[in-house]
Amino acid sequence: MKSVRLTQIFRPNKEANRTHSQSYVEDLPTQCGQKRCVKMAWLNLSVLPLLFTMILVGLIGFGSAVTGEAAFSDRAKDMTKVSGIRVGKTDGNVRIVIDAERSVSYKQSVLSNPTRVVVDVQNAWVAPEAKKDIAVDSPLVSRVRVAQFDATTVRVVVETSVNKDGWKIFSLDGEKPRIVMDFGAAPAGGKQATPAQEAKKPVPLPQTDEDEEEAADEDEVQQPRDSDQLDRDLSAITGMKGRRIAIDPGHGGSDSGAIGPTGIMEKSITMRVSRELKRLLEAEGATVILTRTGDTEVSEKGASATSVEELQARCDVANKAKADIFLSIHADAFTNREVKGTTAYYYAQGTKQSKLLADSVRTALIDAIGTVDRGTQSCNFYVVKHTDMPAILVEISFISNPDEEKMMNSETGIKKIAQGIADGIADYFG
Repeated sequence: MKSVRLTQIFRPNKEANRTHSQSYVEDLPTQCGQKRCVKMAWLNLSVLPLLFTMILVGLIGFGSAVTGEAAFSDRAKDMTKVSGIRVGKTDGNVRIVIDAERSVSYKQSVLSNPTRVVVDVQNAWVAPEAKKDIAVDSPLVSRVRVAQFDATTVRVVVETSVNKDGWKIFSLDGEKPRIVMDFGAAPAGGKQATPAQEAKKPVPLPQTDEDEEEAADEDEVQQPRDSDQLDRDLSAITGMKGRRIAIDPGHGGSDSGAIGPTGIMEKSITMRVSRELKRLLEAEGATVILTRTGDTEVSEKGASATSVEELQARCDVANKAKADIFLSIHADAFTNREVKGTTAYYYAQGTKQSKLLADSVRTALIDAIGTVDRGTQSCNFYVVKHTDMPAILVEISFISNPDEEKMMNSETGIKKIAQGIADGIADYFG
């Protein structure tokens, strides 16, 4: 940690001597005037025509957005609605059922490290009320996630410990179409799908006693929704594919950040987590921009850059890339080595979306690493204030705590941290 770059002490409640470095630089009033915080104290009549033009353009853009949403609504009437995901456990097996309102086609694939079975339901949209994240208490399957991958694809991801010969996927047609995923043993009816990348058409199967029993606990067939309801449902559709995500590995180069009891540097932890996070997000179809890709400063001035110049350079990377969201990754530190936990920060005067992003990432990260929840807090940190998109700063855990330092310095810990943050981002996008 380079104390020469510390411009303002950050004082959390009851922990006034928490350590900090350049990435914690608060945007002081004197800096605000030099950067992007200039406020209009009076209105010159000469700018009224410009303001009128801006308002008119905004109204036109809004009208276009409404038209686009209506067009998508029309397309969705010919799409399959994925109404929900059900998970059941019997005789040591796990069955996952993807309920749909029409016959479905799908693609399947497998992702590694960790092993995930992916089913992409074609020409479909997921109901907003459907549960998007399901924890499963089984040694076979640990988690099931569903999201709108793109405008016409619903992606279901199953985290599993089962090898490729221990799971089967098949579809059932009829009054209540569905895709069935069995982990552990072969399904008692239905045709095994081969692990190919090509779309699978529905395979009509004879109705069996097992199918009738399975259908008995399903809801009644839903009646077609009116156009207004469909529009409201479609307004909630989001996804990961095509998203541009800026990841800022905190510190780097001459700035080590905080240093743990065994000498582990914060800049190293944040870089490793960011690289793994990039891999996970890109596997889900996102474009990821790292503010730094090695152990260097981001500013062209290198080690000679001032704190503000270095931090502004990180913001510039995200702003020039027109990222959808910005995440600055850090590890916390405190003089008391027993202190631990995860905290997420957002700009105090920023958008509601920034707070939502902070809440989503913090919650998912805590679920992944099992540490103390230190909450979501507002702040005035430079990097979350001078970015043009929803932006947060995440304190993974306390590098000053021996146990948490050990966790963050392990390959298992890095993967858990990255997966937790990735899950939080996925939750944010829906």
